Amino acid sequence: MKEFVISEIQITLIKPQGSLVAFASCVVNEALYVGDIAIHSSLTNTEGFRLVYPEKTLPSGKKLNCVYPINKESGAIISGAIIGEYKKLILKVWRKSEEGNENGASKTT
Repeated sequence: MKEFVISEIQITLIKPQGSLVAFASCVVNEALYVGDIAIHSSLTNTEGFRLVYPEKTLPSGKKLNCVYPINKESGAIISGAIIGEYKKLILKVWRKSEEGNENGASKTT
């Protein structure tokens, strides 16, 4: 497989809805922008999360895949990059929250 580079990953956190926790976008090989990738929590995935790629629903109800990896290797590269960035963001948010609690946040008893 040729070099496969995922860059410019952007994560948008949302209020969790079922297993949906965030949306992501990225650029593939500095040539293709992919947006609206859903990040779901998953008990069966070793990363603890899984990606769901965008699809279009036709008036007939038929669903069409808009974009998706065509082999496991590509899927693993995209998933690893996006889930890695998601985990970094969650850790950053958690640390900021902890700092806020330590720096004068009121405690109730």
